[in-house]
Amino acid sequence: MTVPTNPPFAAAAQPVAGTVIHTDTKGLVAGDVSIPTAGGDMPAYRAMPERPGPHPVLLVVQEIFGLHEHIQDVARRLAKLGYCAVAPALYFRQGDPSALASIDELREKIVSKVPDEQVLADLDATVEWARRNGGDATRLGITGFCWGGRIVWLYAAHQPKLRAGVAWYGRLAGPTNALQPEHPVGVARRLHAPVLGLYGGKDESIPLDHVEQLRSELRAANSASLLLVYPDAGHAFYADYRPSYRREAADDGWQRMQAWFSQHLLRS
Repeated sequence: MTVPTNPPFAAAAQPVAGTVIHTDTKGLVAGDVSIPTAGGDMPAYRAMPERPGPHPVLLVVQEIFGLHEHIQDVARRLAKLGYCAVAPALYFRQGDPSALASIDELREKIVSKVPDEQVLADLDATVEWARRNGGDATRLGITGFCWGGRIVWLYAAHQPKLRAGVAWYGRLAGPTNALQPEHPVGVARRLHAPVLGLYGGKDESIPLDHVEQLRSELRAANSASLLLVYPDAGHAFYADYRPSYRREAADDGWQRMQAWFSQHLLRS
């Protein structure tokens, strides 16, 4: 892995930290694709091994910043492990997040207007596209970060064909509205697949009592899901391009994610 000279990260994510990781495409089929949906063709990034498939499918759900370089790199990292990783641009109807200068602008102008129902339908469309393009949708997983971490839990309650999920931080509880009617705590008893949740003990945006609420709901449902808290990590501890990056927690989480997907997608 090498550090790119001018990585195309979202404006709101600038400046990019010197710890940013870049994964090459050697041995991969990787690049932009277009996925048919009910609302038009959705841009996405796909990475998978060059060798013949079909390969287990992993949906990669974007952070609040959208489908920028970090999420594309995560897809390449997963493809190096043998997966057909597809990251859809889930805001494409609401606007382009790449040029907005701040997280507050992103929330106000785009993210607040994205319905959960739309997101879940677009992820279903992504699964169907992957099935037709080198993916084995009978071995289906999902992972997501920040904004996408919340979506992982919702998708696990939505898609009965899902076999495993890994959620990296992401909102767990709080106020709801017509576009976001439920949060992970509310769907924890309806999961179709086990989810590994990875959280930071110093994450000011996700209180530890919300993690414990979710843990209680999962326990009541006798769920095989698992929640892990890294005591010294804050929000976005896996984001190697941000000052929030914590390598020890990030590396441990990545290893645990690999083991989780290996257990649920590859061994049966």
